[in-house]
Amino acid sequence: MVKGWNMSDSGRDRQGETEKITINLGYVDLGRIDLLVQEGFYQNRSDFIRTAIRRQLDVQSAPVAAALQRQTLELGLCAFGRAELEAAVARGEQLAIRVVGLARIAPDVTPELARAAIGSLTVLGALQASPAVRAALADRLA
Repeated sequence: MVKGWNMSDSGRDRQGETEKITINLGYVDLGRIDLLVQEGFYQNRSDFIRTAIRRQLDVQSAPVAAALQRQTLELGLCAFGRAELEAAVARGEQLAIRVVGLARIAPDVTPELARAAIGSLTVLGALQASPAVRAALADRLA
């Protein structure tokens, strides 16, 4: 498993490391955002929204840290490759994967290997895996 990817890294918006979301805003809030963009405080609406979300996450960092510790969740990027999953199977283990951030299962992992190696999968954020692996693990996703 690859750990240590810091969610506060400035490179967190690189292609493939972001997830698109949709939100609904009232017209007045949207107009206020557009005014701030027009006045040069932000590059665009997305820049404003990302900044607002990051600030709120910074404000709530203590409860997030407490929940991570209480629930034994990994924070950041957790990547699982074929060799690591094969090693777990060889040891007779099934992994209980719990990630806040991005869980990435390598493209060369087969659905059969994923089912044999992964007993449970909880991802608060995003899961990157082939459609076949996703389907194979559908009953193990929490």
